[in-house]
Amino acid sequence: MIRLGLTGGIAAGKSTVSKHLAERGIPVIDYDLLARKAVEPGSPALDRIVEAFGPQALGSDGSLDRAWMATKVFAGSDRESNRRRLEGIIHPAVFALAADEDARYQESGCPLVVHDIPLLVEQEEQTRRHGLVFDHIMSVEAPEKTRISRMVAQRGMSEGAAQARISAQADETGRRALADVIIDSSQPLPDMLEAVDVAVDRLLSLCS
Repeated sequence: MIRLGLTGGIAAGKSTVSKHLAERGIPVIDYDLLARKAVEPGSPALDRIVEAFGPQALGSDGSLDRAWMATKVFAGSDRESNRRRLEGIIHPAVFALAADEDARYQESGCPLVVHDIPLLVEQEEQTRRHGLVFDHIMSVEAPEKTRISRMVAQRGMSEGAAQARISAQADETGRRALADVIIDSSQPLPDMLEAVDVAVDRLLSLCS
């Protein structure tokens, strides 16, 4: 089984690529979805977040108050330490869930599985510790100005908030150094998806 790590900067278009691959019937392990699952009410990770940050971390329904947490990890003088604390709680739970899904796909004989990981550069060592070694890595990239414009227009964020999200990730240089396939999402959508298909079909041909 080939493991393809899919990554990219925030608002670069990674989710569009991930959705396209899933529509093709290729298994995709979505780490954003796993991050939500990892902190569901009653989960050990959510209990640890409350212990670390206080009851304000919970919404009225007992679930994680994501907007409140965002203010703690993307703003304020202690944002870096808060982000590290939060990641130290959530990431191990996410990787454990991902490893379980990966094992199920491997047992079923899937030729190719995509791991959709926003912070693959930052988390590569942790993924390896959970037995998740990627055979190939695809990074979806777009100019920073384009990404900021997308976050402002599509997510209603201020330019400052968008810049803070970008700054919290590894820079483009790190992703390009790690990836063996770069997808330019600033090109027209049909052209971008064609480039994705060419790269993935090449990988699938190695499995036949």
